[in-house]
Amino acid sequence: MTNPTRVKPPFGALAFFAIAMSLGVYFTFAAVQGEYGLFRRAELETTAAALRAERDALDVQVDRMENLTLRLSDAYLDLDLLDQQARDILGLMRQDEIVVR
Repeated sequence: MTNPTRVKPPFGALAFFAIAMSLGVYFTFAAVQGEYGLFRRAELETTAAALRAERDALDVQVDRMENLTLRLSDAYLDLDLLDQQARDILGLMRQDEIVVR
């Protein structure tokens, strides 16, 4: 008669594929959700864009203040700006003006 051969289940191959699959899932999750993942990168790029916009706005303000400082310096005196600053800061006015409150 025929001798039935017994087939051993491939536990080694099954364990290898289970470990490989779990490592693949772990590294995929880390690449998307981790500290250096895609979502964190998108968040950092958004933050960087907002900070660049704030920096550009501050550069405009600095340029404006440098212009005003130059216009009130000893080398170049803008009398209209000096008059405006005297009115705004010191509350001065000319003798021929009428103040309406």
